[in-house]
Amino acid sequence: MFESIERVPGDAILGLIEAFKSDKNPNKVDLGVGVYRDEQGTTPIMRAVKEAEKLLIDNEKTKAYIGSHGDPEYGADILKTVFGAESDVLAANRASATQSPGGTGALRLAAGFIKTNLPGKSIWLSDPTWPNHLGVFGAAGLNIEKYPYVDADNRLDFDGMLAALKQIPQGDVVLLHACCHNPTGFDLSQDQWQQVLAVLQERELLPLVDFAYQGFGDGMDEDAYGVRLLANTLDEMLITQSCSKNFGIYRERTGCFIAVAKDADDMADVRSQLAITARENYSNPPGHGSAIVATIFNSDELTTMWREELDEMRGRINGLRNDFVKGLAPHGLDQRFAHVAEQRGMFSFTGLTPAHVEKLRDEHSIYMVKSGRANVAGLNSANLEYVCNAIADVVK
Repeated sequence: MFESIERVPGDAILGLIEAFKSDKNPNKVDLGVGVYRDEQGTTPIMRAVKEAEKLLIDNEKTKAYIGSHGDPEYGADILKTVFGAESDVLAANRASATQSPGGTGALRLAAGFIKTNLPGKSIWLSDPTWPNHLGVFGAAGLNIEKYPYVDADNRLDFDGMLAALKQIPQGDVVLLHACCHNPTGFDLSQDQWQQVLAVLQERELLPLVDFAYQGFGDGMDEDAYGVRLLANTLDEMLITQSCSKNFGIYRERTGCFIAVAKDADDMADVRSQLAITARENYSNPPGHGSAIVATIFNSDELTTMWREELDEMRGRINGLRNDFVKGLAPHGLDQRFAHVAEQRGMFSFTGLTPAHVEKLRDEHSIYMVKSGRANVAGLNSANLEYVCNAIADVVK
Protein backbone atom coordinates (compact mmCIF):
# COMPACT_ATOMS: atom_id res chain seq x y z
CA MET A 1 0.00 0.00 0.00
CA PHE A 2 2.85 2.40 0.74
CA GLU A 3 4.02 2.46 -2.89
CA SER A 4 1.35 5.07 -3.66
CA ILE A 5 2.66 7.50 -1.02
CA GLU A 6 4.44 10.49 -2.53
CA ARG A 7 7.51 12.14 -1.09
CA VAL A 8 6.94 15.77 -0.08
CA PRO A 9 9.47 18.58 0.35
CA GLY A 10 10.96 18.82 3.81
CA ASP A 11 10.54 21.77 6.17
CA ALA A 12 12.57 24.74 4.90
CA ILE A 13 14.05 25.53 8.33
CA LEU A 14 15.10 21.93 8.93
CA GLY A 15 16.67 21.95 5.48
CA LEU A 16 18.71 24.99 6.46
CA ILE A 17 19.96 23.17 9.54
CA GLU A 18 21.25 20.27 7.46
CA ALA A 19 22.83 22.56 4.86
CA PHE A 20 24.57 24.55 7.58
CA LYS A 21 25.91 21.42 9.27
CA SER A 22 27.42 20.13 6.05
CA ASP A 23 29.02 23.47 5.12
CA LYS A 24 32.83 23.28 5.57
CA ASN A 25 33.42 27.05 5.61
CA PRO A 26 34.90 27.95 9.04
CA ASN A 27 33.27 31.38 8.78
CA LYS A 28 29.73 30.05 8.27
CA VAL A 29 26.93 31.85 10.15
CA ASP A 30 23.50 30.48 11.02
CA LEU A 31 20.83 33.20 11.07
CA GLY A 32 18.01 30.84 10.17
CA VAL A 33 17.09 28.56 13.06
CA GLY A 34 14.64 30.16 15.49
CA VAL A 35 16.34 29.61 18.84
CA TYR A 36 18.15 32.03 21.12
CA ARG A 37 21.93 31.99 20.89
CA ASP A 38 24.46 33.54 23.26
CA GLU A 39 27.76 35.23 22.41
CA GLN A 40 29.41 31.81 21.96
CA GLY A 41 26.73 30.71 19.52
CA THR A 42 25.13 28.16 21.84
CA THR A 43 21.59 27.91 23.17
CA PRO A 44 22.33 27.96 26.91
CA ILE A 45 20.43 26.41 29.77
CA MET A 46 19.45 29.28 32.04
CA ARG A 47 20.98 29.22 35.51
CA ALA A 48 17.55 29.40 37.13
CA VAL A 49 16.46 26.35 35.11
CA LYS A 50 19.53 24.39 36.23
CA GLU A 51 18.85 25.20 39.87
CA ALA A 52 15.18 24.27 39.51
CA GLU A 53 16.10 20.92 37.98
CA LYS A 54 18.41 20.16 40.89
CA LEU A 55 15.52 20.75 43.26
CA LEU A 56 13.26 18.55 41.15
CA ILE A 57 15.70 15.65 41.27
CA ASP A 58 15.72 15.79 45.05
CA ASN A 59 12.02 16.44 45.60
CA GLU A 60 10.06 14.83 42.75
CA LYS A 61 7.91 12.00 44.10
CA THR A 62 6.01 10.65 41.09
CA LYS A 63 5.91 10.31 37.33
CA ALA A 64 2.15 9.86 37.17
CA TYR A 65 0.00 11.65 34.59
CA ILE A 66 -0.73 15.30 35.34
CA GLY A 67 -4.20 15.41 33.72
CA SER A 68 -5.50 16.81 30.45
CA HIS A 69 -5.35 20.41 31.70
CA GLY A 70 -1.83 19.88 33.00
CA ASP A 71 -0.20 20.94 36.25
CA PRO A 72 -2.61 23.31 38.08
CA GLU A 73 0.26 25.12 39.77
CA TYR A 74 1.92 25.76 36.42
CA GLY A 75 -1.38 26.93 34.94
CA ALA A 76 -1.93 29.40 37.77
CA ASP A 77 1.61 30.75 37.35
CA ILE A 78 1.18 31.25 33.62
CA LEU A 79 -2.14 33.05 34.06
CA LYS A 80 -0.51 35.50 36.46
CA THR A 81 2.42 35.98 34.09
CA VAL A 82 0.17 36.69 31.11
CA PHE A 83 -2.51 38.84 32.79
CA GLY A 84 -0.69 40.19 35.84
CA ALA A 85 -1.07 38.98 39.42
CA GLU A 86 -3.75 41.58 40.23
CA SER A 87 -5.79 41.05 37.08
CA ASP A 88 -9.56 41.52 37.27
CA VAL A 89 -9.88 38.76 34.69
CA LEU A 90 -8.34 36.29 37.12
CA ALA A 91 -10.28 37.63 40.09
CA ALA A 92 -13.53 36.98 38.21
CA ASN A 93 -12.44 33.45 37.18
CA ARG A 94 -12.89 34.36 33.53
CA ALA A 95 -9.68 32.69 32.33
CA SER A 96 -8.66 29.05 32.07
CA ALA A 97 -5.21 27.53 31.45
CA THR A 98 -4.73 24.23 29.65
CA GLN A 99 -1.10 23.11 29.55
CA SER A 100 0.08 22.03 26.11
CA PRO A 101 3.11 20.45 24.41
CA GLY A 102 4.76 23.75 23.57
CA GLY A 103 3.29 26.79 21.89
CA THR A 104 2.61 24.72 18.78
CA GLY A 105 0.55 22.32 20.87
CA ALA A 106 -1.41 25.29 22.22
CA LEU A 107 -2.12 26.43 18.67
CA ARG A 108 -3.32 22.93 17.79
CA LEU A 109 -5.65 23.01 20.80
CA ALA A 110 -6.96 26.37 19.65
CA ALA A 111 -7.51 25.01 16.16
CA GLY A 112 -9.40 21.98 17.45
CA PHE A 113 -11.48 24.10 19.80
CA ILE A 114 -12.45 26.51 17.01
CA LYS A 115 -13.24 23.72 14.56
CA THR A 116 -15.51 21.91 17.02
CA ASN A 117 -17.16 24.77 18.85
CA LEU A 118 -17.23 27.57 16.27
CA PRO A 119 -18.19 25.69 13.09
CA GLY A 120 -17.91 27.60 9.85
CA LYS A 121 -15.67 30.34 11.25
CA SER A 122 -12.55 31.24 9.29
CA ILE A 123 -9.24 32.18 10.87
CA TRP A 124 -7.37 35.25 9.59
CA LEU A 125 -3.56 35.32 9.71
CA SER A 126 -1.15 38.18 9.12
CA ASP A 127 0.69 38.15 5.80
CA PRO A 128 3.36 37.08 6.49
CA THR A 129 3.08 34.97 9.61
CA TRP A 130 4.92 32.04 11.18
CA PRO A 131 4.69 29.42 8.38
CA ASN A 132 3.55 26.66 10.72
CA HIS A 133 0.40 28.65 11.53
CA LEU A 134 -0.76 27.63 8.06
CA GLY A 135 0.09 24.00 8.69
CA VAL A 136 -1.50 23.77 12.13
CA PHE A 137 -4.78 25.44 11.24
CA GLY A 138 -4.94 23.79 7.86
CA ALA A 139 -4.47 20.34 9.42
CA ALA A 140 -7.43 21.05 11.70
CA GLY A 141 -9.60 21.74 8.66
CA LEU A 142 -10.07 25.46 9.26
CA ASN A 143 -10.56 27.88 6.41
CA ILE A 144 -7.57 30.24 6.37
CA GLU A 145 -7.66 33.85 5.19
CA LYS A 146 -4.98 36.56 5.36
CA TYR A 147 -4.73 40.25 6.18
CA PRO A 148 -1.78 42.46 5.12
CA TYR A 149 0.96 43.20 7.61
CA VAL A 150 4.08 44.33 5.71
CA ASP A 151 4.07 46.58 2.64
CA ALA A 152 6.25 46.52 -0.47
CA ASP A 153 8.80 48.80 1.22
CA ASN A 154 9.29 46.30 4.06
CA ARG A 155 7.50 48.39 6.65
CA LEU A 156 4.55 47.64 8.91
CA ASP A 157 1.42 48.21 6.82
CA PHE A 158 -0.88 49.15 9.68
CA ASP A 159 -3.31 51.07 7.48
CA GLY A 160 -3.69 48.05 5.21
CA MET A 161 -4.06 45.75 8.20
CA LEU A 162 -6.76 47.88 9.80
CA ALA A 163 -8.67 48.26 6.54
CA ALA A 164 -8.66 44.50 6.04
CA LEU A 165 -9.81 43.80 9.59
CA LYS A 166 -12.79 46.08 9.01
CA GLN A 167 -13.92 43.79 6.17
CA ILE A 168 -13.70 40.47 8.05
CA PRO A 169 -17.07 38.73 8.48
CA GLN A 170 -18.64 39.01 11.91
CA GLY A 171 -17.59 36.29 14.32
CA ASP A 172 -14.48 35.12 12.47
CA VAL A 173 -11.22 34.51 14.35
CA VAL A 174 -8.24 36.86 13.95
CA LEU A 175 -4.77 35.69 14.95
CA LEU A 176 -2.62 38.51 16.35
CA HIS A 177 1.00 38.39 17.49
CA ALA A 178 1.31 39.82 21.00
CA CYS A 179 4.93 40.90 20.54
CA CYS A 180 8.11 40.05 18.63
CA HIS A 181 6.15 39.29 15.47
CA ASN A 182 7.44 36.15 13.77
CA PRO A 183 8.81 36.47 11.11
CA THR A 184 8.97 40.26 10.70
CA GLY A 185 9.89 41.74 14.09
CA PHE A 186 7.40 44.59 13.48
CA ASP A 187 5.15 45.09 16.52
CA LEU A 188 2.05 47.19 17.09
CA SER A 189 2.32 50.31 19.25
CA GLN A 190 -0.03 50.82 22.17
CA ASP A 191 -2.07 53.27 20.10
CA GLN A 192 -2.31 50.74 17.27
CA TRP A 193 -3.49 48.07 19.71
CA GLN A 194 -6.25 50.46 20.77
CA GLN A 195 -7.32 50.86 17.15
CA VAL A 196 -7.31 47.11 16.58
CA LEU A 197 -9.43 46.66 19.70
CA ALA A 198 -12.01 49.10 18.35
CA VAL A 199 -12.31 47.10 15.11
CA LEU A 200 -12.59 43.81 17.00
CA GLN A 201 -15.44 45.27 19.02
CA GLU A 202 -17.18 46.80 16.01
CA ARG A 203 -16.94 43.63 13.90
CA GLU A 204 -17.50 41.24 16.84
CA LEU A 205 -14.36 39.30 15.94
CA LEU A 206 -12.71 36.74 18.20
CA PRO A 207 -9.00 37.42 18.75
CA LEU A 208 -6.52 34.57 19.08
CA VAL A 209 -3.29 36.09 20.38
CA ASP A 210 -0.06 34.14 19.85
CA PHE A 211 2.14 35.03 22.83
CA ALA A 212 5.31 33.01 22.25
CA TYR A 213 7.92 35.64 23.13
CA GLN A 214 6.90 37.39 26.34
CA GLY A 215 9.94 39.15 27.76
CA PHE A 216 11.91 39.20 24.51
CA GLY A 217 10.58 42.54 23.24
CA ASP A 218 10.57 45.35 25.81
CA GLY A 219 9.85 43.51 29.08
CA MET A 220 7.43 41.04 30.64
CA ASP A 221 4.70 43.58 31.39
CA GLU A 222 5.37 45.79 28.38
CA ASP A 223 5.07 42.84 25.99
CA ALA A 224 1.72 41.88 27.54
CA TYR A 225 0.09 45.25 26.80
CA GLY A 226 -2.05 44.07 23.88
CA VAL A 227 -3.10 40.84 25.57
CA ARG A 228 -4.17 42.59 28.75
CA LEU A 229 -5.94 45.37 26.86
CA LEU A 230 -8.08 42.88 24.96
CA ALA A 231 -8.74 40.65 27.98
CA ASN A 232 -9.82 43.57 30.15
CA THR A 233 -12.14 44.96 27.46
CA LEU A 234 -13.57 42.07 25.47
CA ASP A 235 -15.86 39.34 26.74
CA GLU A 236 -14.01 36.56 24.95
CA MET A 237 -10.56 35.82 23.54
CA LEU A 238 -8.06 33.00 23.05
CA ILE A 239 -4.33 33.04 23.82
CA THR A 240 -1.51 30.62 23.03
CA GLN A 241 1.58 30.88 25.22
CA SER A 242 5.03 29.30 25.21
CA CYS A 243 7.85 28.92 27.73
CA SER A 244 10.30 27.71 25.10
CA LYS A 245 11.95 31.08 24.56
CA ASN A 246 11.71 32.99 27.83
CA PHE A 247 12.76 29.95 29.89
CA GLY A 248 14.99 28.44 27.19
CA ILE A 249 13.35 25.02 27.57
CA TYR A 250 12.68 24.40 23.89
CA ARG A 251 12.91 20.62 24.00
CA GLU A 252 10.71 20.27 27.09
CA ARG A 253 7.67 21.36 25.02
CA THR A 254 6.02 23.59 27.60
CA GLY A 255 3.16 25.82 26.55
CA CYS A 256 -0.36 26.82 27.48
CA PHE A 257 -3.70 27.44 25.79
CA ILE A 258 -5.69 30.13 27.57
CA ALA A 259 -9.34 30.92 27.03
CA VAL A 260 -11.11 34.02 28.36
CA ALA A 261 -14.89 33.94 28.70
CA LYS A 262 -17.56 36.46 29.68
CA ASP A 263 -18.02 35.02 33.17
CA ALA A 264 -17.15 32.05 35.36
CA ASP A 265 -20.14 29.98 34.17
CA ASP A 266 -19.19 30.34 30.50
CA MET A 267 -15.59 29.58 31.44
CA ALA A 268 -16.61 26.29 33.06
CA ASP A 269 -18.37 25.28 29.83
CA VAL A 270 -15.34 26.19 27.72
CA ARG A 271 -12.96 24.40 30.07
CA SER A 272 -14.98 21.20 29.79
CA GLN A 273 -14.61 21.32 26.01
CA LEU A 274 -10.87 22.01 26.24
CA ALA A 275 -10.35 18.88 28.33
CA ILE A 276 -11.92 16.82 25.55
CA THR A 277 -9.88 18.58 22.86
CA ALA A 278 -6.66 17.89 24.75
CA ARG A 279 -7.64 14.30 25.50
CA GLU A 280 -8.29 13.60 21.82
CA ASN A 281 -4.99 15.16 20.74
CA TYR A 282 -2.36 13.87 23.18
CA SER A 283 -4.25 12.92 26.36
CA ASN A 284 -1.77 14.43 28.85
CA PRO A 285 1.01 17.01 28.37
CA PRO A 286 4.63 16.33 29.45
CA GLY A 287 5.41 17.28 33.03
CA HIS A 288 9.10 18.16 33.31
CA GLY A 289 9.01 21.60 31.73
CA SER A 290 5.97 22.74 33.68
CA ALA A 291 7.60 21.50 36.89
CA ILE A 292 10.68 23.60 36.09
CA VAL A 293 8.58 26.73 35.56
CA ALA A 294 6.49 26.15 38.69
CA THR A 295 9.62 25.53 40.78
CA ILE A 296 11.14 28.80 39.59
CA PHE A 297 7.98 30.79 40.31
CA ASN A 298 7.71 29.20 43.77
CA SER A 299 11.10 30.60 44.73
CA ASP A 300 11.68 34.36 45.02
CA GLU A 301 15.40 33.74 44.56
CA LEU A 302 14.97 31.68 41.38
CA THR A 303 12.36 34.08 40.00
CA THR A 304 14.74 37.00 40.46
CA MET A 305 17.56 35.01 38.84
CA TRP A 306 15.33 34.07 35.91
CA ARG A 307 14.16 37.64 35.34
CA GLU A 308 17.75 38.91 35.40
CA GLU A 309 18.79 36.30 32.85
CA LEU A 310 15.82 37.11 30.62
CA ASP A 311 16.70 40.81 30.83
CA GLU A 312 20.25 39.93 29.73
CA MET A 313 18.97 37.96 26.75
CA ARG A 314 16.60 40.72 25.68
CA GLY A 315 19.29 43.34 26.11
CA ARG A 316 21.73 41.34 24.04
CA ILE A 317 19.27 40.98 21.16
CA ASN A 318 18.30 44.65 21.15
CA GLY A 319 21.99 45.60 21.35
CA LEU A 320 22.79 43.40 18.37
CA ARG A 321 20.08 45.13 16.36
CA ASN A 322 21.73 48.50 16.94
CA ASP A 323 25.22 47.10 16.32
CA PHE A 324 24.06 45.57 13.05
CA VAL A 325 22.79 48.90 11.73
CA LYS A 326 25.98 50.65 12.87
CA GLY A 327 28.05 47.93 11.20
CA LEU A 328 26.42 48.76 7.88
CA ALA A 329 27.12 52.49 8.19
CA PRO A 330 30.61 52.32 6.61
CA HIS A 331 28.95 50.77 3.57
CA GLY A 332 26.31 53.50 3.37
CA LEU A 333 23.56 51.03 4.20
CA ASP A 334 22.60 52.08 7.73
CA GLN A 335 19.51 53.99 6.58
CA ARG A 336 18.41 51.18 4.30
CA PHE A 337 18.45 48.77 7.23
CA ALA A 338 17.48 51.22 10.00
CA HIS A 339 14.22 49.34 10.56
CA VAL A 340 16.17 46.41 12.03
CA ALA A 341 16.95 48.48 15.13
CA GLU A 342 13.27 49.34 15.51
CA GLN A 343 12.03 45.76 15.35
CA ARG A 344 11.66 43.54 18.41
CA GLY A 345 12.40 39.94 19.31
CA MET A 346 14.78 37.47 17.72
CA PHE A 347 13.52 37.81 14.17
CA SER A 348 13.96 40.51 11.58
CA PHE A 349 12.49 40.98 8.14
CA THR A 350 15.73 42.40 6.78
CA GLY A 351 14.43 43.42 3.38
CA LEU A 352 16.91 41.13 1.63
CA THR A 353 15.47 39.42 -1.43
CA PRO A 354 15.56 35.67 -2.14
CA ALA A 355 18.37 36.38 -4.62
CA HIS A 356 20.35 38.17 -1.90
CA VAL A 357 19.76 35.29 0.51
CA GLU A 358 20.94 32.78 -2.07
CA LYS A 359 24.16 34.71 -2.72
CA LEU A 360 24.81 35.07 1.01
CA ARG A 361 24.53 31.30 1.37
CA ASP A 362 26.47 30.31 -1.75
CA GLU A 363 29.23 32.91 -1.61
CA HIS A 364 29.56 33.65 2.11
CA SER A 365 28.05 30.63 3.94
CA ILE A 366 25.54 32.87 5.72
CA TYR A 367 22.23 31.08 6.19
CA MET A 368 18.80 32.65 6.62
CA VAL A 369 15.25 31.97 5.50
CA LYS A 370 14.51 32.65 1.82
CA SER A 371 12.15 35.50 2.72
CA GLY A 372 15.05 37.44 4.22
CA ARG A 373 14.00 36.70 7.79
CA ALA A 374 17.08 36.56 9.99
CA ASN A 375 17.50 35.41 13.57
CA VAL A 376 19.34 38.37 15.08
CA ALA A 377 20.46 36.24 18.03
CA GLY A 378 22.75 34.35 15.64
CA LEU A 379 24.97 37.43 15.43
CA ASN A 380 27.88 37.96 17.81
CA SER A 381 31.01 40.08 18.13
CA ALA A 382 33.03 37.53 16.14
CA ASN A 383 30.78 37.39 13.07
CA LEU A 384 29.00 40.76 12.97
CA GLU A 385 31.55 42.53 10.76
CA TYR A 386 31.73 39.52 8.44
CA VAL A 387 27.94 39.48 8.05
CA CYS A 388 27.77 43.23 7.41
CA ASN A 389 30.52 43.04 4.80
CA ALA A 390 28.77 40.12 3.10
CA ILE A 391 25.43 41.91 3.01
CA ALA A 392 27.11 44.99 1.52
CA ASP A 393 28.67 42.74 -1.12
CA VAL A 394 25.42 41.13 -2.22
CA VAL A 395 23.20 44.23 -2.24
CA LYS A 396 25.54 46.63 -4.02
